[in-house]
Amino acid sequence: MTQGVRRVGFLGLGQMGAPMAERLFGEDIELHVFDPRAEAMAPFIARGATAHASPRDLADAATIVLACLPNGKVSEEAAIGPDGVVHGHAIRIHAEMSTIGRPTVQRIGEGLASRGIALVDAPITGGPAGARAGTLAMMTAGAPSAVEELRPLLLRIGRGVFVIGEQPGQAQVMKLVNNMIAATNMITAYEAFALGAKAGLDPDVMLRLVNAGTGRSYVSSDIMPTVLSGRFGFGATVAVMEKDVALGLEEAAVQGVPMWTIEQAARVWRFGLTHGAEAQDIAEYARQIEAWAGAEIRSRKEG
Repeated sequence: MTQGVRRVGFLGLGQMGAPMAERLFGEDIELHVFDPRAEAMAPFIARGATAHASPRDLADAATIVLACLPNGKVSEEAAIGPDGVVHGHAIRIHAEMSTIGRPTVQRIGEGLASRGIALVDAPITGGPAGARAGTLAMMTAGAPSAVEELRPLLLRIGRGVFVIGEQPGQAQVMKLVNNMIAATNMITAYEAFALGAKAGLDPDVMLRLVNAGTGRSYVSSDIMPTVLSGRFGFGATVAVMEKDVALGLEEAAVQGVPMWTIEQAARVWRFGLTHGAEAQDIAEYARQIEAWAGAEIRSRKEG
């Protein structure tokens, strides 16, 4: 390895992970990757990354490992399972970028600590578009020295690092707070726009007015335009959103915080999960609200 080059590993090359890992290519980084799908690793191999057969194998080569995985079970297995990074001989820092909740991150942290590996709880927000553009907001919780060593890598992936605390799990709670707000805003926006459409209002005028007024949010500025266009291409699925809201409600129960409104939104997401919409884009889920309302929220502009 050339002097000054960092050996960095990335686990999970999905819709979020792949564009994040792509931003780590550079002369100062020796990139190592693992994904159970060979086709996901192929583009990285073509660009000079080293593919590995398991998280453990990757952690034998990389000193810093970043993971962006679909759920807590997969993250736990990749970190402290029989073939997890905990058994690697090179790894010193493991950054868990998945949204998996506080208890799971804490179990991972305890397992890694037994082998002298630092865990940084490092979820991200901004969606697939933000991952591609490098504009993600990065959250961190962990030992300050580990966070600072990780910071330059995070700033290649996103545009800002928010230090939430020193205890792994704190950044997970922050991510769940963010996603519960977004998930609830989505359902309320879909319902309110469906009401306006049913009453004969022009969806384009509604959207311009909301974004100029007090109803404006990320949902109205970035998600509703994809609904009006009929493209529905935000990039996250109903299953992912339902998982995040469910994790948030679990944390709320532990903390003894009532979630009267968010629980109602969670029921709507759960309906989608149990009625065949789990793989549907979260923007396209507006169709379910439209079906209940008997009105479409679509642009009337030609083309």
